[in-house]
Amino acid sequence: MKKQDIPQDESNLQSANMTEMLYVTDENNNYTTAQSIGWEAKKAALDESMALINERIEEAKQNVANNVVSPIIYFMELNKMDLQVLAAYVGKWQWTVKRHAKPNIFKKLSDSTLKKYADTFGISVDELKNFNGK
Repeated sequence: MKKQDIPQDESNLQSANMTEMLYVTDENNNYTTAQSIGWEAKKAALDESMALINERIEEAKQNVANNVVSPIIYFMELNKMDLQVLAAYVGKWQWTVKRHAKPNIFKKLSDSTLKKYADTFGISVDELKNFNGK
């Protein structure tokens, strides 16, 4: 792709003040890099991905409100993590994090364990403890 032909269609990258680096050719046909805020195909893919992520976040929020899962699941989804990533951040086994996702187990967790989760999510222990999905 020629440098002057790089698409600059609006996308989620632009709203997040991000760009994508592309390898292009300049006027002398030498490879160089250039920035793009996106193009239509990428925008469609990003929009669909964000819609799915937002659905998962909303479902997790409802599950917390219905006492199906603990707030750990909501904040995990909100921070675009999965069990494996969250377990690595808090230094626990995946099965332990999964256990902590149960509301009755979550209520019994120590403040030091909750602090690991809260620090990972960038919130306070009180915010984590008191989140009720509403």
